Amino acid sequence: MKKYIFIALGVALVAFVIFKLVSNKNITENKVYHYDKEAPIEVMTFTLQTSTPNAQQKFSGTFEANREVKVNADIQGKVMEVMVDMGTAVRKGQPLIQLDNALLKLQREAAEVQIETLEKDLARFKILVAADAIQEVQLEKAEQGLKSAKIQRATLQEQIARTTIKAPFDGVITMKMTEAGAFAAPGVPLLQLTEIQQLRFTINVPESDIDIFETNKVYTVFPDNYPDQKLEGKIIAIGSKANPASGFPVQFQVENTENQQIKAGMFGKVIIEKSSEGEGLYIPVSIIQGNEEDAAVYVVKDGRAVLQKISIANKVDDKVRVSEGLKDGDVVINKGFINLFDGANVEIK
Repeated sequence: MKKYIFIALGVALVAFVIFKLVSNKNITENKVYHYDKEAPIEVMTFTLQTSTPNAQQKFSGTFEANREVKVNADIQGKVMEVMVDMGTAVRKGQPLIQLDNALLKLQREAAEVQIETLEKDLARFKILVAADAIQEVQLEKAEQGLKSAKIQRATLQEQIARTTIKAPFDGVITMKMTEAGAFAAPGVPLLQLTEIQQLRFTINVPESDIDIFETNKVYTVFPDNYPDQKLEGKIIAIGSKANPASGFPVQFQVENTENQQIKAGMFGKVIIEKSSEGEGLYIPVSIIQGNEEDAAVYVVKDGRAVLQKISIANKVDDKVRVSEGLKDGDVVINKGFINLFDGANVEIK
C-alpha cells in the first residue's frame, strides 16, 4: 500500500514541476518584447531630381600669428613700471616697460659737466697757443679729452634710451612675465608680443591637388568660428617637401578683421570651386547601403521600403552620381535606417 502512495506522490511532484516550468515559460514569453515586423517605421525622404552640382574642394588649416616675439631688455636693471597688461593692443614704438635709469642720468650729467669744462679749457688753450704761451700738444690733449667725453655722453644717452623698452611692431600682448620691482637682464623674457593684424593661414595639400595653388594668387579663406566672414588670403609659400602624413604645406597671408576677431590657433578652410560635373542624378554618400561596388539605397514604393541596387558613375564631394537603378521622381530614404529592412512598412515624416 505504502509503495503505491510513494509512486503517486512522485508522479504528483513531477506533474507539479512540469506545470510550474510551463507557467514560468508563459510568464517570461509575455514579458519579452515581440518585434512587430508590420509596424510602420518612421523615415525621412527626398524626391530624386536631375541636377547639375558645382563641385567644391575644401582644405582645412590653422591660423597662426604673422609675427611673435619675446620682448626682453638690452641692458640689465630694475623694472620700475610695466605699462601694459595681457591683451593690451600696442603700436610700434609704444613704451612697454620702464627700467631704473637714475644712476645713468647722473652719469650723463657728470659727462655734460666734464664736456662744459673741457670746452672752456679748449677755448683758453687756443688763445694761449696762438700767443706761444703753451705748447700745442696741450691743445691736442684737450681736443682728444673733449671728443672722449662726448662719446661717453652719447653712450650714456643710448643706455638711458634702452631703459625704455618699446614695441618692435604693432600687436597684442599675449604673455606678461614680469612686474614692477623685478630684475631685467638681456635674454630674460619680459613680455610676449603677437601680431594678429596680419595672420598666416596654413593648409596641407595632397600631392594630387598641389597644382591647384599658385604663389601670389589670392584665395578666399573662411574661419570656422565665423563662417560668414570672408578673408582674402594671398599665397606666400608652397612647401617643396611634403609632411610625413598630411601633404605639402601651403601658406597664405591674411588680413584680420577690423576688430581682430580671428585669433592665432583658430581653424578655417579654403574652398576651391571646381567646374561642373555635368547633369545627372546625385545622392548623398551617407545613404548608400553596402560599398560602392555593391551599392544599394532604400526607395519608397507602395508604402514600403525597397532596397534598390544602383550603379555609381563617379563621386563629387559628399555625393555620387547614379548611372543605373534610380530615375527622376523616385522617393529615396535618407534618414530612419534603424530597424529598416527590405520590404518594411514605412511612414514618411
